[in-house]
Amino acid sequence: MLDTEIKNQLAQYLELLENNIVLKVSVEKDEASQKLLSFVQEIAEMSPKITVENTLLEKIPSFAVDRENEETGIVFAGIPLGHEFTSLVLALLQASGRAPKVDEKIIQRIKKINQPYHFESYVSLTCHNCPDVVQALNIMSILNPNISHTMIEGGMFKAEVEAKDILAVPTVFLNGNTFGNGRMTIEQIVEKIAGEANLSEFEEKEPFDVLVIGGGPAGSSAAIYAARKGIRTGIVAETFGGQVLETLGIENVIGTKYIEGPQLMNAVEEHINEYNVDIMKTARAAKLEKKELVELTLENGAVLQSKTAIIATGARWRNIGVPGEQEFKNKGVAYCPHCDGPLFEGKNVAVVGGGNSGIEAAIDLAGIVKHVTVLEFMSELKADQVLQERLYSLPNVTVLKNVQTKEITGKSKVEGIAYIDRTTNEETHIDVQGVFILIGLKPNTEWLEETLEQTKMGEIVVDKRGATNLPGVFAAGDCTDSAYKQIIISMGSGATAALGAFDYMIRNT
Repeated sequence: MLDTEIKNQLAQYLELLENNIVLKVSVEKDEASQKLLSFVQEIAEMSPKITVENTLLEKIPSFAVDRENEETGIVFAGIPLGHEFTSLVLALLQASGRAPKVDEKIIQRIKKINQPYHFESYVSLTCHNCPDVVQALNIMSILNPNISHTMIEGGMFKAEVEAKDILAVPTVFLNGNTFGNGRMTIEQIVEKIAGEANLSEFEEKEPFDVLVIGGGPAGSSAAIYAARKGIRTGIVAETFGGQVLETLGIENVIGTKYIEGPQLMNAVEEHINEYNVDIMKTARAAKLEKKELVELTLENGAVLQSKTAIIATGARWRNIGVPGEQEFKNKGVAYCPHCDGPLFEGKNVAVVGGGNSGIEAAIDLAGIVKHVTVLEFMSELKADQVLQERLYSLPNVTVLKNVQTKEITGKSKVEGIAYIDRTTNEETHIDVQGVFILIGLKPNTEWLEETLEQTKMGEIVVDKRGATNLPGVFAAGDCTDSAYKQIIISMGSGATAALGAFDYMIRNT
């Protein structure tokens, strides 16, 4: 089942096992069970520290990753290949005794949890957001015997997925009740079940020289450039990685032929950790004021002070703002074809948006679903010509141009979409089970509307040094009026803003 390249890589990791582990398999005689059993046996044969035992688990087929004479609470229901293979490798290493790479404060908060928590995460193997959630819940299981986690691969448990109306991954259940959807960091999960972090952790901090708000490419670059100047640098990031985490394949970072978004931002975070940067995760900015120092108020009420600040809050997927969009989010309305596409296998879906993102999504979905209908507001598609040619070559795609999406319809989940022909004003309704919305990005700047000068699109206006209209406050990346929204441009603008902030601080302090 494992190809030669993967087995060679796995063999290197298995050499790092510190203690013996037991893979406890729960299978029957069906084809899926036998595939899982073969997969587990193939892994066990690669290391003398791994043994296989038969057991009875709640899910069939599944297997637990345990220590000798001790359960870890980690179970994989289905075969964790694709993006989840890394989750399996880490589970094997951590079950054997290798310490997970988690901040010590988070570890202590996890260990203090004294209630029984059983998590179930439904994933697809093509989802690049799912591993973060799976790995976080596995780590929590490793650290605290009160916590357990079962990863459930949707392709192998289709009936269960349909019975629970799961139309987005990852979807997490806690003790049988819905806990959350989408990407979640370990810090966010811990806060949700263990409460907010102690405010004193923020309030006791001394003023910074440079405080960066945002953990995407722009914010990360700004933090690194500031820290390299030897000045006191902090970074506030609700979710480290930003919009790049939603990007599957990146082929235009100079010097890197191909890299996936999460992989890139993991490398960036490791780079930041080489410097003395105070990283404050799961902290959301609420208000910015210029007093004697720049003051940033967080949603939790804490106030951080700094001589200068760099806004790098990035952007998010833009909504179309029609009835049904919010009501059916994660119930048929989706924004990531790579993550959620497999859940719509054999069904009819619509893609709203004719730019590169929308047409790339339609092409990907056409290989999975029964039929794709593309809805574009303008009279022509905006995507690159090569993408349009590929799209029009597909037999199961219909392109509707010059139409306005009016409503997404359904009862408990998406059942259709209504649109208006902008030439004839005729309204049409088509039956679809999913709607993927890809119409561009919206800057995360609403909280600064009364503070900083912005364009009509909500982009922060900056000069050539990244300075805003508020002295001592700079901005970088997709939240600004930069002409082009690209990763490499965001990184460059982050460096520019950091250098601008440093020069400002030298001149004014």
